[in-house]
Amino acid sequence: MRISFLPLTASLCAASVVLLLLLQLAPASEGCGPGRGYGKRRLPKKLIPLAYKHFSPNVAEKTLGASGRPEGKITRTSERFKELTPNYNTDIIFKDEEDTGADRLMTQRCKDKLNSLAISVMNMWPGVKLRVTEGWDEDGHHSEDSLHYEGRAVDITTSDRDRNKYAMLARLAVEAGFDWVYYESKAHIHCSVKSEHSVAAKTGGCFSGDAQVTLEGGATKLMRDLRPGDRVLASSSADGGGPLVYSPVLSFLDRRPDAAKTFYVIGTRAGLNITLTAAHLIFVTDCAWLREPRRGPQGEARKDSPQEAELRTVFASEVRPGQCVLTAQDEAAFSAVTFVEERRGSGLYAPLTRSGSIVVNGVLASCYAALDSHRLAHWVLAPLRFFYSLMGPSEAQSDGLHWYPQLLQKLGRTLLDAGHFHPWGLE
Repeated sequence: MRISFLPLTASLCAASVVLLLLLQLAPASEGCGPGRGYGKRRLPKKLIPLAYKHFSPNVAEKTLGASGRPEGKITRTSERFKELTPNYNTDIIFKDEEDTGADRLMTQRCKDKLNSLAISVMNMWPGVKLRVTEGWDEDGHHSEDSLHYEGRAVDITTSDRDRNKYAMLARLAVEAGFDWVYYESKAHIHCSVKSEHSVAAKTGGCFSGDAQVTLEGGATKLMRDLRPGDRVLASSSADGGGPLVYSPVLSFLDRRPDAAKTFYVIGTRAGLNITLTAAHLIFVTDCAWLREPRRGPQGEARKDSPQEAELRTVFASEVRPGQCVLTAQDEAAFSAVTFVEERRGSGLYAPLTRSGSIVVNGVLASCYAALDSHRLAHWVLAPLRFFYSLMGPSEAQSDGLHWYPQLLQKLGRTLLDAGHFHPWGLE
């Protein structure tokens, strides 16, 4: 007997569209129970001006957590000059004191962030425009390794040159997505972005092929050898705080054995290091919370447990030393992050388990990426998990990004604010 899956596939797509539409209401109606923020409309985000001589993020400009290392000067005769694109946005005033159009030249990423900031400036101060005093530098006016030489940095003011606005202008630049913003002087704000090569190398949300998972029975298996139907160690709870269980792998949200990428290696005090791409979600908690004294009903000292922790998910690129992650050796325990570094690796694998989480290299991570909320991702992928739970794990899936999350990404970027997605985007 021949069975048609078209009605079920159509139902999955319809359900996903409905779920994504509901996501827009999620911030105002996250739950019905008691607790901070539930049942109340979320207020607009309060913008706090950046203090003079402060920068965001609070790391050096040319480091991993900001705009990254310089890649060398770009001149008009160099091969890389084609990487620069002119910005003719009429909502931006370019000083262009050299009268060469150099200030209009920048990388595409810098152009996108600048155009976004221009809109924010007009919304904040009607009648005022964004002004660029310095863009790409071809005359050697900056320090040797300045990102101005690569079209990755701009110095900005407002068109009215009102210095009282500059602190807020810096905050608006942070919100617009610049990778590093510095209230550098009373005369301007300095902003910079990651290189196009760096962004392209870090997109996606997967584990490397040599990452290890723990199978039922205690054996380990490399991620590249993992197959749908294998039962792997994971959390029993959708928020990562439940006891550890063995959850079946239903499918792969992404699988590219031959791809080479830049991965983040997150090291822990327990000696367990997890390797994953920038946009992948991982469970973390505040280590300071764990240091608070805990007492039972009779006043006895009580050991912290994952069920009591205030776990949340963040992108791997946002993990910082001093945060704590959930590790799993003999039992679930917390371990402080001691370092975060980059390395190149091969193979991209994003297994989907029934529970929505997975223990990789002894550290608990989400199965999801790109979207900033594990809970929302788990929700919108519920139809796919239900489908594979009903029909059995997908053993014939081809390599590449699964069609279902690919569809959700396109719908999500149409229906949701860009702030919900990883700032470096996806392929």
